[in-house]
Amino acid sequence: MEIFGIGTDIIEVERFESVSEAFMQRCFTERERKRFKSTESIAGTFAAKEAVVKALGTGFVFKPSAVEILHNEVGKPEVVFHAPAAEIAKNKKIVLSISHCKAYATATAIAQS
Repeated sequence: MEIFGIGTDIIEVERFESVSEAFMQRCFTERERKRFKSTESIAGTFAAKEAVVKALGTGFVFKPSAVEILHNEVGKPEVVFHAPAAEIAKNKKIVLSISHCKAYATATAIAQS
């Protein structure tokens, strides 16, 4: 596979300490919200969404919840696309890495075609 695009994002975790329920529902799927255990994981997931749309070269031309960040049985982050992002990401594979500490969350995504 050939590299189509690379995206990276870094976010200050404190920005997510007092987000509204409306923001949470607009930006994250129910499966994502159920998995959150800390503000750091919320920030890391949002950074991952930002990195993915940068790798696709689109930015958020759709709701952030159209890009779902899940983790497999060993904790590896994986992307699930929902309409309309699914059409944009058609035939693309995304490799994703997420990291966070108390102050910052970062993510890097590579889109392959």
